[in-house]
Amino acid sequence: MAHAPIGVFDSGVGGLSVLRALRAELPHERYVYFADSGHAPYGERGDAFVIARSLAIAEGLVRDHHIKALVVACNTATAAAIHALRQQHPLLPIVGVEPALKPALAVTRTRRVGVWATRGTLGSPKFAALRTSLDGQATFVTQACDGLALAIEQQATDPGPVQGLCERYLSALGHFGTSAGEIDTLVLGCTHYVFVREQLAKRLGPGVTLVDTGEPVARQTRRLLTNAGRLADPTGPVLPAVAWLGTGSVTQLAAAASRWQI
Repeated sequence: MAHAPIGVFDSGVGGLSVLRALRAELPHERYVYFADSGHAPYGERGDAFVIARSLAIAEGLVRDHHIKALVVACNTATAAAIHALRQQHPLLPIVGVEPALKPALAVTRTRRVGVWATRGTLGSPKFAALRTSLDGQATFVTQACDGLALAIEQQATDPGPVQGLCERYLSALGHFGTSAGEIDTLVLGCTHYVFVREQLAKRLGPGVTLVDTGEPVARQTRRLLTNAGRLADPTGPVLPAVAWLGTGSVTQLAAAASRWQI
């Protein structure tokens, strides 16, 4: 199993941000990336649909590619389907993602944190439980960013909508800054949103910290593989190989990976 690949899937290109963190943390591993672009965006679908797609993708990755671990690189799919995936594959190490509310607590000074996520993530019991577990530690101001994940998917051919949506959803959260009552930390609660991080940083300035989940997910993947005895030989060659799969254009997926230096 140490030589088997790690499976990674998302509704589209957003999970490439997680794949980038995985490859930085685990450069000696092989990866199979599945983009379900033909059924995107998950964040505006119902739970039953997302669960069905997640189970089908995982089954295909296990059956056809003999993956040794699965990374669900999508907040919406994690919220809706992670329990079903673990029931279906009890012996497979499975890592999900969730909005980085806990890491945000470590950096906020005003104790007022903005959270961008999809409607599906924000409406999930998993997110509600996470938020409840942190009651009293900070004020979390949430914003469902309808259409933003899809706009990021399509920005290579039409970059216009992304800027407008970013401005709209930043304005909806309220005032950003380092003074009392202002938001000084923004959680990027969808893996797609990492790909607008630079323009958000320019817009918000150095006083506002942007937080995502890529690095914590990569570290957790390392821990699970180590515990399972499935970690690739770290003294072996760095493996550049990623197998690209999906329900949309694999050519466009590979082009996005190249554009974002995955």
